[in-house]
Amino acid sequence: MSRLKTIRRQDFTPAQEQLFHNITTGKRGQGGSVDSFLSPEGGLRGPFNALLYSPILGDAVQRVGEAVRYEGELPGPLRELAILTVAAHWQAKYEWWAHANIARNLGMDEDIIVGVEAGVLPSSAESAQRMIFDFARELLETHHVSDARYAAAVEMFSESMVAELVILLGYYTLISMTLNVFEVAAPEE
Repeated sequence: MSRLKTIRRQDFTPAQEQLFHNITTGKRGQGGSVDSFLSPEGGLRGPFNALLYSPILGDAVQRVGEAVRYEGELPGPLRELAILTVAAHWQAKYEWWAHANIARNLGMDEDIIVGVEAGVLPSSAESAQRMIFDFARELLETHHVSDARYAAAVEMFSESMVAELVILLGYYTLISMTLNVFEVAAPEE
C-alpha cells in the first residue's frame, strides 16, 4: 500500500486536473484511454499520483519524461534497456513491471530482461546493449563514468545521444526514488 493517499479524480484541484489532462492527452495517452491511467481507487497510477501532490513540479517532471520516452534519439529497445537498468539498480518494482512489459512489446529478448535484473547481460547481448548497460551501471554505482567508457559511448552513439542517455538515467532515477519513497507497488503485487 502506498504511503500517499490516492487523490481521486473527482477531488482534483484545478492544477491537478491540468496535470492529469497533460499526462493523459500528451504522447503517453495517444492510442489509449483515460481509464488506463487510473488506479482502482480512481486516481493516477504509478508515480503520477505522487506528482499530483506538487502539480507544478509534477508537470515539469512529466514533461521531461514525455520528451525522454517519445522525442529522443535512442532507439526504443536501448531506451528501455537503460530504464530497466535504473529500475533494477533502485529495485523500483513498479518501474520494473511497467518497463519490462514495454521492452517485451518492443521485441526485447527475455534473456536480456532477465540478465538486467540479475545484473549480468547474457552473451547474446549486442555491443550497443552492452554499452548502454555498462554505462548506466557504472554511472549508477560509482556516480561517474570513466574517460574510456565515455569515449567509447560517444564513438558508438554520439555526444547528443550520450547526453540524452544521462538525462534519461537521471529522470528514471527520480521516478524510481519517487516510487520507492512512496512505496508504490507494481499492480501484480
